[in-house]
Amino acid sequence: MAKKEKDQGGSAPDAAPKSPPTPGEPPAEARPEKAPKAPKATKAQTAAEEGGPRKNRGRSMRGISKRHTKNVAKVVRDKRYVLEDAVKLLKDVTGGTKFDQTINVVMHLGIDPKQADQLIRGAVSLPRGIGKAKKVIAFCEGADADKAKAAGATEVGMDELIKKITDGWTDFDVAIAHPRSMGKVGKLGRVLGPQGKMPTPKNGTVTDQIEQAVKEFAAGKIEFRNDAGGNVHAIVGKASFSTDDLRENINAFVSHIRRMKPPTSKGHFMKKVCISGTMSPAIELEVAQQ
Repeated sequence: MAKKEKDQGGSAPDAAPKSPPTPGEPPAEARPEKAPKAPKATKAQTAAEEGGPRKNRGRSMRGISKRHTKNVAKVVRDKRYVLEDAVKLLKDVTGGTKFDQTINVVMHLGIDPKQADQLIRGAVSLPRGIGKAKKVIAFCEGADADKAKAAGATEVGMDELIKKITDGWTDFDVAIAHPRSMGKVGKLGRVLGPQGKMPTPKNGTVTDQIEQAVKEFAAGKIEFRNDAGGNVHAIVGKASFSTDDLRENINAFVSHIRRMKPPTSKGHFMKKVCISGTMSPAIELEVAQQ
C-alpha cells in the first residue's frame, strides 16, 4: 500500500522522530566531537621509557653482552687469519666465561649436496681428542660383546638392546654394530636415523673390529656429514686446550676433509673455514685452495 501511495505522488512515511534531548543538554549540533583514544604503549616503548627491560639492562637492545661486544671488536671482519694467529685470537676471545667452551670448526664446501657422489660423510680421530668421552653402545654377541664391554661400551647385546631402544631409550652418543647384526639392527633406522646415530659403514660404525671401534669413539672420535647447504660442522676441542693442541686438531680435520674432495666437485672446494667457541665470534681461516 505504501509503495502504491508513493507511485501516486504520495510520500513515504517519515522516519521515527528522534528522542528529545535531556533537559539541560545542548543540541546534537552543538556537542563537541569526542577526541580519539590514544593507542596503548607497547611493551618495548614502555621498557624504553623505563630504561630498558630489566633482564637486558646493562646490555644493548639486542641483548648482546658487553663481553661479547668487546670480543667482536677484536676480530677483524672479512679478514682471513693464518691458523697460528687465529688460534691465539680464539684463546683470547673464549676467556672470561664460567665454563670450558667447546671449539667448533665450520667449513663451507664447493659441493652440490643434491648429488649423491658429492656428499661428504665420515669419521676421524683427532690427534689430541676433543676433551669429552662419549657413550658408546655395541650391537654384538659372544666374544665380541665381552671385548666391546672391556673397551668401554656402556651397553652391549642384541635382541634385548634393540627392544630397549625401540621402547624409547636413546641415552648414548654412538652405536656400533657388527656386520652380522645389521639384519636385526636395520629396523632401528626410523628411531636412530633422524638422530644421526644409526650405524653405517661410511663412518666406521659398522665394522668387525668392534673392540677398536669402541675405543676410538669412546675416546672422542668424531663423526661428520655435510648439511643441505654444503657445510660441515665438527668439534675440535675445548678452550682449555693449549694453543698447539688446538692447532694440531684443526689442521688434522681440515686436511682430512681436503683429501675427501669429490672428483665431480668443480671450482674451489674449501670456500670458507671458520673456528669459534660456544660463546665467541667466528674467526675465518686462511686455507690453501685446491
